[in-house]
Amino acid sequence: MRHVESERLGIGELARASGLAAGTLRYYDGAGVLVPAWVDPGTGYRWYDPEQVDEARLLARLRLAGMPLADIRLALAGWSGTDPGLAPRLLGAHLRRLERDVATARRQLSEVQTLISHRENPMTTPSDAPVTLTLTGGELAQALDAVRFAVGSDPELPSLHGVLLDHEGDELRLVATDRYRLAVATVPAAEGAEERRVRALVPTPLVDAMRALLTEDESATLTLSSDEVSLNVGGRLASGAALEHEYPDYRRLIRLPAGRRCHVHAPSLAAAIASGPVRDEPGGQDGARTAVTVLAVTDEGVVRVADETAGERERVAVNREFLTQALAAAGREQVVLEVSGATAPLAVRLPRSEARLSLLMPVRLSDPV
Repeated sequence: MRHVESERLGIGELARASGLAAGTLRYYDGAGVLVPAWVDPGTGYRWYDPEQVDEARLLARLRLAGMPLADIRLALAGWSGTDPGLAPRLLGAHLRRLERDVATARRQLSEVQTLISHRENPMTTPSDAPVTLTLTGGELAQALDAVRFAVGSDPELPSLHGVLLDHEGDELRLVATDRYRLAVATVPAAEGAEERRVRALVPTPLVDAMRALLTEDESATLTLSSDEVSLNVGGRLASGAALEHEYPDYRRLIRLPAGRRCHVHAPSLAAAIASGPVRDEPGGQDGARTAVTVLAVTDEGVVRVADETAGERERVAVNREFLTQALAAAGREQVVLEVSGATAPLAVRLPRSEARLSLLMPVRLSDPV
């Protein structure tokens, strides 16, 4: 059969030529959408005819366009059969569906905007008077490190371009989110703490300037108002204006359904993520494709990086880079992953502590694992 193999493409070659991952090609083989020309009965290795390259490229484009699987099968059947007009007709029908969906979404968003405009923002600060807090430099540094990775940069959402400092009672809470992930860290506010609540949205450059001043042993004095923030560490000062945008109600975002808590060794899991299977999915900002890791939880509560043959019932797919950053930001070897299902955010917590929390939005897989 070697002469047949030499005329055909292996699954890896077709993957490179078409832009579809090998795992995706195996999925579409199982679904009867793109079946290999020949499968080695001994090894199970798939071989494709050269003519199937164009078919696979068409499949990749239809997949990116969000066409339903049933329509993709018909389009490919028309492509390779005697009805070349079938694929354009299916594309036209799909485009009309998308246009109707966009029109519906516009009407709904317009109604939502009307509702928002008639409702007072619950995060409005009642007082602009500053509050002065005395903090431990090392604790504030760790808190900034725990949230900095989640700061947003989307130009359409300037309200996420910084770290929220939220002081209430004897705690200072730091919050950052880019809407795909959210990080929260809490530090005790020692001498000088006041009962009223004061919040400020600190721009990223000022956050980094503050972090550069902090040391493990020196105390830090933080002066906080809704308009301005300053940090004094041993006479060294970082100060600037706060962002004027209102921050979303993060307290609502961190209310999650109870999930299964799994204790993991963060460095070991990070190594497994770096070397384990990766899926290429449209899970990034503006639909950009991104590397995705699928985590699976065994019946014994062990978290592992799932491969395509894994049989665990509990799974969640997340952005691989975000998960690696969240594990590092936790700052501990032992962390707790809270898994609430494939559609709920994955929580990264500290054992026996609520001082730090990272939430990662799940990525919806285009093909099931």
